[in-house]
Amino acid sequence: MIKAVLFDLDNTLIDFMKMKRQATDAALDAMIAAGVKLNKEEASRIVYQLYDEYGIEHQQIFQEFLIRTQKKVDHKILAAGIVAYRKARTVLAEAYPGVMPTLLKLKQQGLKLAIVSDAPILQAWTRLTEMKIQDFFDAVVTFDDTGERKPSAMPFRKAIEQLNVKPEEVLHVGDWPERDIAGAQALGLKTAFAKYGAVKPATVKADYDLNKIEDLLNIVNN
Repeated sequence: MIKAVLFDLDNTLIDFMKMKRQATDAALDAMIAAGVKLNKEEASRIVYQLYDEYGIEHQQIFQEFLIRTQKKVDHKILAAGIVAYRKARTVLAEAYPGVMPTLLKLKQQGLKLAIVSDAPILQAWTRLTEMKIQDFFDAVVTFDDTGERKPSAMPFRKAIEQLNVKPEEVLHVGDWPERDIAGAQALGLKTAFAKYGAVKPATVKADYDLNKIEDLLNIVNN
């Protein structure tokens, strides 16, 4: 019997990559308008190369971009990029359709809910709050809480301990098979692959596939 559901955050509850791309585009447009001497295509190529090097959550990516392209950080240009990025992110950060009613129904059925995310703690809480779903969760476990990323068992184990449930009573939902599905299965959790948010095909077989998040209700109820 399922007593708890763990969720990955990015590309499972929020269309993170769509938000990231559009917010980054807004930042590049603003920095080019403020004085960066590059066309949009070249600027985009460089910033995504930097994301590959430093990580998609790197907090000083635009500083690195300016150093790479301008040989220094011009704070007027940097501020233009940051302001544009933040404005776009706030507008674009929204949950996938069906997330809010699905979470509400799961809570009404008495299930415990948790987030298990590789994102830094502040970024995870910021996104949850922007989506107005922060109060649905009984536990939120981020990279800062364990110092380890999925597929390490530690983030899953910490969430289970906080929820006070057994592994076989837990279903984990995620979009990254090699991290979410493999990591949860190694600890004995049931798994559901969020196909709707996946950026690449599954190479690890989950117990269930979700074409939309509402499919989760049928799994839990059956």
